[in-house]
Amino acid sequence: MKKIEIMGCGYIGLPTAIMFTLAGFEVCGFDVKQAVVDQLSSGKIHIVEPGLQDALTQALATGRLHFTTKPEPADVFIIAVQTPYKETEDHKRVSDMRFVESAAREVGSVAKPGNLCVLESTSPPYSTRLVESIVSEVSGMDKSQFMTAHCPERIIPGRMLIELRENDRIIGSNRPEAAEYAKSIYEKVVTKGTIRLTDDLTAEMCKLTENTFRDINIAYANELSKVCDRLGIDVFNLIELANCHPRVNVHTPGVGVGGHCIAVDPWFIHEKFEDITPLIYEARMVNDGKPEWVAERIGRDVKPGAKVAVLGMSFKANIDDTRESPSVLFANILKEKGYEVIACEPFIRGDVAGYKNHTLEEAMTACDYAVITLMHTPFVENKALIATKPYYDCVGLMRR
Repeated sequence: MKKIEIMGCGYIGLPTAIMFTLAGFEVCGFDVKQAVVDQLSSGKIHIVEPGLQDALTQALATGRLHFTTKPEPADVFIIAVQTPYKETEDHKRVSDMRFVESAAREVGSVAKPGNLCVLESTSPPYSTRLVESIVSEVSGMDKSQFMTAHCPERIIPGRMLIELRENDRIIGSNRPEAAEYAKSIYEKVVTKGTIRLTDDLTAEMCKLTENTFRDINIAYANELSKVCDRLGIDVFNLIELANCHPRVNVHTPGVGVGGHCIAVDPWFIHEKFEDITPLIYEARMVNDGKPEWVAERIGRDVKPGAKVAVLGMSFKANIDDTRESPSVLFANILKEKGYEVIACEPFIRGDVAGYKNHTLEEAMTACDYAVITLMHTPFVENKALIATKPYYDCVGLMRR
């Protein structure tokens, strides 16, 4: 039986660890946070994801899954830690690889000849080779004595367990035998999708390309929303009509773009090829600037001092994740402009991003004006309540 060690037990690492366990492997979930390890060891998940609690219960019941803060020897290591960006002194954004580098050092401290280290974290080109160098340096092994590969995660919150089984996976390595070995591991989990092999650089660029495409498309939709506002027409109706064309698929505008993928990954391409990627940069500027535009837009309807309900504080519909959330940025801009922000995020318990979290009923009772930033199901189901106050709909929810 192969032993797999998952480095990082967050939004990607935890469901990955569970799925490999249920596929028959012995799995160790490594995380630097003792509180996370303690909670998972007690059988309780620390993130919101449909079906994940039941899956964890099943995985622990097999006796093949445990969690630790100390790296252990294994046959396969999968690095699934965050890769945020950081701002440079000249206000450029570049990848922050310290979590990947730390995980690689942990792997190197216990790695043995013949081991495989897979980088799942979304990273700039050459990151897999960086991991390879760190593992080699820490372990004292020559690079030829172990294998590395890149297999970017391609799942979204709300469908993680489904997409881990059904989505195609890309596996890339500068050594074909490493890619084949990784495929033999992942094919036990990917029961419906296809596993496609390539080199490491292509695999790294593939995930970045997917999310950058979406970012650029959303930027186009966000610009259309501004044009339609000046024209006095419904942008959602316009896009619906345009998408009737068989070769057109315009995305939906919103209050911006958030999350750990679409709002971050384009920077990983731009930082390496700044001189030849102006489109990627401009798309990022459009999407990052949308919260400010929405704040200025509602200023035509309601003046500073008013109580504004921000309906949705996570980065996308029906999840609890606020990473890079444009709704949070929008709320902060409103506060700076002198509005009283009434936050409403039904998928988070307790305060959210420094704001007291209100139920929808509380928010609509207290507010003078509402801004719908997310297509949360509880909002869709309570459109009549939202309509009792003046509102601005960033996502077309009230047309549903």
